[in-house]
Amino acid sequence: MQFILDNLTVILSLIGTGVFAGLLAGMLGVGGGIVIVPVLFFLFQTLGVSPESAMVIATATSLATIVPTSVSSIRAHHSKGNVDFALLKAWAPFILVGVLAGSYLVTVLNATYLTLLFGVIATLSAINMLLGKKDAIFSSLPGRIGQWIMAACIGLFSSMVGIGGGTLTVPTLTFCNYPAHRAVGTAAAVGLIISLPAAITLLFAGTTPIDAPFATYGYVNLLGFICIVPLTVFFAPIGATIASKLDAAMLKKVFAVVLIITGLRMLAQVFL
Repeated sequence: MQFILDNLTVILSLIGTGVFAGLLAGMLGVGGGIVIVPVLFFLFQTLGVSPESAMVIATATSLATIVPTSVSSIRAHHSKGNVDFALLKAWAPFILVGVLAGSYLVTVLNATYLTLLFGVIATLSAINMLLGKKDAIFSSLPGRIGQWIMAACIGLFSSMVGIGGGTLTVPTLTFCNYPAHRAVGTAAAVGLIISLPAAITLLFAGTTPIDAPFATYGYVNLLGFICIVPLTVFFAPIGATIASKLDAAMLKKVFAVVLIITGLRMLAQVFL
């Protein structure tokens, strides 16, 4: 009980992160990582954690939370026939190569580069949301080698900044004239391929920073994981229900503006 009282503000902030990430995932179809990483990044710094340590721990913790939520999402999309297992079978080895490379880079790179990369990805993702639905750039997916490169890059960049499959996989597939619903469903499965090996690697291979917040093992903050996961899973269906009653397009634009501000703030922390 004393521990809870001593860390009440942190616990409430983590709970709020889970609620917020779950609602947005349900309302807007965005991955939780794009919300969880910046919230944890700034939250940990309020606890006296350095920006470098905060970014690495936020990345690893986000990846850990994506594992159970992606399993739930896969089941939902599979029941609707929206998971392309043939594509996953072809892409999985190359996604995994990218994930392992990205997880290694997280442990050796200066975290400033991770903050920069997340800021760029968040800002570009937000701009993509603001522009709304666009025609495909290509008539179909490229050949096998092109797809292998795409898969490896998705695994690499996603694991480096703590996001699941949706942020990069969905626009990549839709730009190649791939059906939008199957892109979202398949991206959920990509999220599991990314998050599981990355989280395990960062949990056991990472050396816990000396200024890490309480309950951090390796690079994963276990308190954050415990607080966020149940609420994300619980509130995602509620978010989907809310979306059915509101203007989802307008909500997505509002979120995109907030995401741009967040991305630019992270970039400012790198350059200013």
